[in-house]
Amino acid sequence: MSQIIEHIVLLKVKDNVDSDKIEAMINDLNSLATIDQVLYLSAAPIQRLKSAFAFTHVLHSRYRSKEDFSVYHAHPDHLRVEEETMPILEDLMSVDWIADEAPGILKPRVGSVGTVTLLKLKENVTDEAKKEIMEMIKERSRGSDEISVGENFSPARAKGFSVASVAYFKDLGEVEAHEELVNETVGGYVEDTIVVEFVVPTSL
Repeated sequence: MSQIIEHIVLLKVKDNVDSDKIEAMINDLNSLATIDQVLYLSAAPIQRLKSAFAFTHVLHSRYRSKEDFSVYHAHPDHLRVEEETMPILEDLMSVDWIADEAPGILKPRVGSVGTVTLLKLKENVTDEAKKEIMEMIKERSRGSDEISVGENFSPARAKGFSVASVAYFKDLGEVEAHEELVNETVGGYVEDTIVVEFVVPTSL
């Protein structure tokens, strides 16, 4: 498989929502992994967040093509879960990108630490500089089990964030080293950053 579509959703559950409803939301989101076009899907609470936003949960999924992603998006189960979830959410954002090289491990290991990094670039950053940024992030992330980075192609819900990456690590120490390297490498190009850490759930 030469490339895949990456889809990240960040969700902020309202403060007054009962824990039972939150658990049901996570279970419903994870149930979408059974849709035929989904290569991988996992939803989990956020363990650590570096952002002015207050997101509480993250969903990461993968697809063979934009066509498969569109089929998933229009699937009745996805529409039902989206309709049931929206009333308990205060905020939501999503980014989608093409990973030109599919990660070696399409389904991250249970218990591994996932890190999503989203970059809002300064206005004067050229397309050539964007490519360099993405290459630098890949180069600086070689200690992870896998790294995927790309430019968002769905701006409607992205809040202006245009470069995204997801990497999986064996433990938190590796994640912290990765964050420092990324900040050192691309900090001069960036207006805002969101870093989300989560643990791949054992229920997968």
